[in-house]
Amino acid sequence: MTAIRVLVVGLAIAFTSGAALAQGDAATYPNRTVRLIVPFPPGGPADVIARFVGQKMSEDWGQTVVVENRPGGNTAIAAQQVARAAPDGYTLLIPMDTTMVLNPLIIQNLPYEPLKDLVPISMLTKNMSMVVTRIAGPKSIKELIAQAKARPGKMNMGAGTITSRLGAVLFAKTAGIDVQLIPFKGSAEIGQAVLAGTVDFALDSTGTALPLVRGGQYRALAKYTNQPLPMFPGVPSLSEAAGLPSIDESSTWIAIAAPAGTPRPIVDKIEKAIAKIYADRPTMEKLQKVGINAVNSTSAELTAFIKSESVRWAKVLKENAHLLKLD
Repeated sequence: MTAIRVLVVGLAIAFTSGAALAQGDAATYPNRTVRLIVPFPPGGPADVIARFVGQKMSEDWGQTVVVENRPGGNTAIAAQQVARAAPDGYTLLIPMDTTMVLNPLIIQNLPYEPLKDLVPISMLTKNMSMVVTRIAGPKSIKELIAQAKARPGKMNMGAGTITSRLGAVLFAKTAGIDVQLIPFKGSAEIGQAVLAGTVDFALDSTGTALPLVRGGQYRALAKYTNQPLPMFPGVPSLSEAAGLPSIDESSTWIAIAAPAGTPRPIVDKIEKAIAKIYADRPTMEKLQKVGINAVNSTSAELTAFIKSESVRWAKVLKENAHLLKLD
């Protein structure tokens, strides 16, 4: 019994000391450079939002926050690097939907497990999908669907990321149209194909579609969400414009995460720092004007969202894998 008491007391002391250490680390965090690992080359949406958030956190904390670009492996290289980093809050990941939801569904022997090896901290952006066509194309989503039904198997739709391809296939299936999916590597290729008429319509993100719509080259037929989009005030949702209420949101999103085991007080401190940045409405409005739909969340909200998206897209993938043309 004495040995058991000693063991229990020892465990209690260790637990208390660990908790106190975590609280102490959070009190002084950060006291050196914080690295944000971006799984893409410089200049893309993830890089842009990482540099914006990093600069704001640096100003708030009085410490340097640097962005390091680690592209490759469909974002897995950067994710693995952060998953193996010390769980102290000084190495953070800027993942996206591909990293946290789609990779585990399509890649065998993935070198990380999203919710086991990483701690989601906050959402950073949500770029909603838009059904777009060239300006000379259909004038409404109903007209597009009618044309597709009149020409089964003859029309092409473009999509880039795996999430966008899933969204495109789900839209076609729900609308009851037989169209061919043409996969692309990114929005730049999609834009060229839409404008050249290589595809009849496409799913593109709000951020990349905005300048083409403003320039009179794209027509946005519908948004793949029921949420308001200030940058597209006159564009209806698919449920409003096409009577497809069963279609849920489709978006490409970017977040921030830490290695598993990062003390909760440090995670909370980062989450609160982002909430403070996103509470500045004028700054958020400036981001929206350039096509960045800045959206933050709590760690718990983001974790729940990742779980629900994983279940949702796993079902769509299972039912439509033969249509997706995965690379």
